[in-house]
Amino acid sequence: MNIPKGQRLHIALFGRRNVGKSSLINALTGQELAIVSDIPGTTTDPVEKSMEILPLGPVVIIDTAGIDDVGKLGELRKKKSYEVLNKADLVLLVIDPMTGFGEFEEEVVKKAKEYDTPLVHVINKIDLYPQAKTQKFPEPKVFVSAKTKEGIDELKQVIIKHAPKDWALPTIVGDLIKPGDLVVCVVPVDKAAPKGRLILPQQMVIRDILDNEAIALVVKERELRFVFEKTKVKPSLVITDASVYTKVSADTPPDIRLTSFSVLFARYKGDLQTLVEGVLAVKTLKPGDKVLIAEACTHHPVEDDIGRVKIPRWLRAQVGQDLEIEVKAGGGPLPENLEQYKLIVHCGACMLNRKEMLSRIMQAKSAKVPIVNYGVMLAYMHGILKRALSPFPHLQRLVVSEIRDYKKIADDFKCIKAFFLKRTNN
Repeated sequence: MNIPKGQRLHIALFGRRNVGKSSLINALTGQELAIVSDIPGTTTDPVEKSMEILPLGPVVIIDTAGIDDVGKLGELRKKKSYEVLNKADLVLLVIDPMTGFGEFEEEVVKKAKEYDTPLVHVINKIDLYPQAKTQKFPEPKVFVSAKTKEGIDELKQVIIKHAPKDWALPTIVGDLIKPGDLVVCVVPVDKAAPKGRLILPQQMVIRDILDNEAIALVVKERELRFVFEKTKVKPSLVITDASVYTKVSADTPPDIRLTSFSVLFARYKGDLQTLVEGVLAVKTLKPGDKVLIAEACTHHPVEDDIGRVKIPRWLRAQVGQDLEIEVKAGGGPLPENLEQYKLIVHCGACMLNRKEMLSRIMQAKSAKVPIVNYGVMLAYMHGILKRALSPFPHLQRLVVSEIRDYKKIADDFKCIKAFFLKRTNN
């Protein structure tokens, strides 16, 4: 199944070296996906494997290095392994009956509790040590043999039982529309758009509209006004790409709700209210401040890239050229020294699961650094944040007092844009 990784339940396997983590993965999948060796330390860095566990559905299983790894390199491997808890929805702690439950296992249990991640104790190798079933191990527990497959079906049932109830992502737009509603999706087709396909957030929103028995009408921004002129059915909602906010807002009648793919994903993958509150920190930025642009993937930047070019240009235009902007691309946690930044501007997080995005938001909150995402930031910069939040009245109230500031910023940017165009033409 071609399920995006961010929509799969993430299951992390922890355990000492040579307890059979890789063998257990092969037993769960029924395939030889993981390298199995009697040599301790075969698995070094965390390895992700997408698979399907019925009836649980699509999952990502993460194989980690041994928690008893030694030496300076071993400590680095263990640190990498524990970083997996940023995105793990469930931990399987694999135990060898010969070594039992000790200080290494206790450390995993402790860290899983810190991340509020459910944990299951998996006692492996019962084909070699059948007496293990008479030993005392912490609950919840299951006894298995990765070699003979004994207990594997029971383990699958335990995974289903202990998977977090809210791990499945909420609907993207389904709670904002009714069956039969017309939803217009505005999708620019420019040099930034992938050839021959829509980007992942657009695909997912359209599918969610259809899954909720509504009608999805997809147009480019230049054709939007013809929808209102020629369509007899009044759209319930207009969803736009953030890059064309201004035109879409101007062409959409004020009595029709308007938002963006990025705003929807801010709620779908994280905490929209925190991101809305975070954008207000833009006004407090001063020359010399540092801003972090956080991207979940390592895409190839285009000429007028939103995160690498547009947003930095706008921020520097407002604050000054002395504003320091850094980019962190890829998965994993945000940099440890977040306190040095005055603002974090995050991408739409389409490549992260919800827990990983929430973990990044929590990391920013812990460091007391405001965080916002691209869609909310662009709506703010264009002076239409209040309108982009029209499907969420409770959040609109947060920004009512900021409307005049938004309009001033938008007017400033229009002047700046005109200046750059004039300089380019000359």
